[in-house]
Amino acid sequence: MKRGAIAIVVCAALAALLPLPAGSVERWYSTLAYPALQNVLTPISNVVPFAIFDALLVSAICAAAIAGYRSIGRLGWRRGALRLASLAIVASAGIYLVFLAAWGLNYRRVPIVEKIVFEPSRISHAAALNLADTSVATLNRLYAPAHASALSLDALASSFDDVVRRLGHQRGIAHGRPKETLLGGYFHEISVAGMTDPFFLETLVAPDLFEVERPFVIAHEWAHLAGYADESEANFVAWLTCRHGDALAQYSAALLMLGYVEPGRPLRDALDLGPRIDLWAMHYRYARTNETLRFAAQRGYDTYLKANRVEKGVESYDAVVQLILGAAMDGAGYPLRR
Repeated sequence: MKRGAIAIVVCAALAALLPLPAGSVERWYSTLAYPALQNVLTPISNVVPFAIFDALLVSAICAAAIAGYRSIGRLGWRRGALRLASLAIVASAGIYLVFLAAWGLNYRRVPIVEKIVFEPSRISHAAALNLADTSVATLNRLYAPAHASALSLDALASSFDDVVRRLGHQRGIAHGRPKETLLGGYFHEISVAGMTDPFFLETLVAPDLFEVERPFVIAHEWAHLAGYADESEANFVAWLTCRHGDALAQYSAALLMLGYVEPGRPLRDALDLGPRIDLWAMHYRYARTNETLRFAAQRGYDTYLKANRVEKGVESYDAVVQLILGAAMDGAGYPLRR
């Protein structure tokens, strides 16, 4: 392995293992460097009609196949395999460094609970029941207007910008154009609704989303674009965005929230027929996914999150309820900042 390759591997190892002060990451990366980069990369990716992440993925697979063919053809199976393993280590280290620079360091920023007035004493079973009952009431009330309207990305973006400004963003973000991806079939099988491309900062959505799900999913991915890497924080921003949005957005937030909280009585009794049909359709889609792939993907993502210092792994999704219940809100329903 050449000196340059060794240097890349060492730098990647140090970047992964050495602790970085959250305050410094917040000040120099998440507040200054990253927003400047995001406001360049996302507009570029928005112009491209297809997912650039797909092109990167296909290119990486082709490059790996060519490298393997050449190494084994020139050096034989044993030496070729060792050479290929060496190349894979260097390539992985380089990709990891690019990932950190382009987006990944946001995992190490100051947690949102340290930026807002957060009171753990507000979190209780009664408060969770109230959140669930409020979501049920919203679904029953807004079913007709939500299904009668189409998604307005402009309205969603306006609500999103208001939320992130109130959370302390000095400048807005470039909103990602929702794109479908070659991974759409895979997304369906593992029950994934969307993804943020961490290299070109694109917004990718699953092709089988229902219209009533799209506002929350898109707002969630935009929250990632705004630097909220933690899943609970992205869910929190998405919930705030949709809660202050139009009828479709409010309905979307309430629908997704029932995946985290349960009302005091069975949903079949609490919900009107329309919202029950929406939930049934979502459950039916989930039942048609691949259980083995879904389990493997969940375990893999759990490992990925923990490697990026999200201690709860995939359980961090559920922590949005704690954020919603523990956050002190102003009269307009926005979190109070410290």
